Amino acid sequence: MTSFGKVYLIGAGPGDPKLLTLRAVEAIQDSHVIVYDYLVNPEILAHSRRNTELIYVGKRGGHKSISQSEINRLLIERALEGQVVARLKGGDPFIFGRGGEEAEALQDAGIHWEVIPGVSSGVAAAAYAGIPLTHRQHSSSVAFITGHDASDTDKKSVDWKMAAHSADTLVIFMCAERIASIVRKLVESGRSRSTPIALVRWGSYEHQEVYSGTLADLIEADEASLFKIEPPAVAIVGEVAAFAQKLSWFGSEELRFSLGERVSDELQFVGNQ
Repeated sequence: MTSFGKVYLIGAGPGDPKLLTLRAVEAIQDSHVIVYDYLVNPEILAHSRRNTELIYVGKRGGHKSISQSEINRLLIERALEGQVVARLKGGDPFIFGRGGEEAEALQDAGIHWEVIPGVSSGVAAAAYAGIPLTHRQHSSSVAFITGHDASDTDKKSVDWKMAAHSADTLVIFMCAERIASIVRKLVESGRSRSTPIALVRWGSYEHQEVYSGTLADLIEADEASLFKIEPPAVAIVGEVAAFAQKLSWFGSEELRFSLGERVSDELQFVGNQ
């Protein structure tokens, strides 16, 4: 390694700023520049010291954004200038955060780096919705799956026939815009239509929304054009998802919805009201 600067790959957690780790706070306070994503709660930036440079590199669907290669280059250049860089990512940097790619780029460039794990949005969204991902009677295994490339036209990196039965509980990230298609693939692959599902939008925020029902409920709502949800959202599929109705402990009752209900034309389950 060189004697130049250092890059911290930091998991900023799911949204609630109090879920940030103490090690993450220390690294943020130690940094000259913070490179942060869209899903990082702005309150977390308050831990930075005075005159820290803040660089936003967030990615959102349908919006122009900096490429991953450009982000890698930025981290390397700043470290070579002798700066300490905090690379803030929502959730955990090594769980669908592309932190592995950034770590590889830093390692290849001879940059000193450190990864600071964060509370994954998949774990936190489920917990804040009252869903235990494992349960002695209902789930002994969990699979984390990306829903980002699940459209019918995109090249598929997820084998849904295999993924459908890969674990008792499926946690599907980045799935809001394609959840109806994903659910159909799960059913086509043999997952029962009566399997519970819960979708958690803005998990751990005060405005968290939870939609729960079965795979059949979501398919029927989609076919009737009664369901739409905007990102960010995480889906939990499996028997434990039914606990969203029984163990609800966080957030407003007004932001919890049943997919099985016959909804009015006014509501339409639009998740960004």
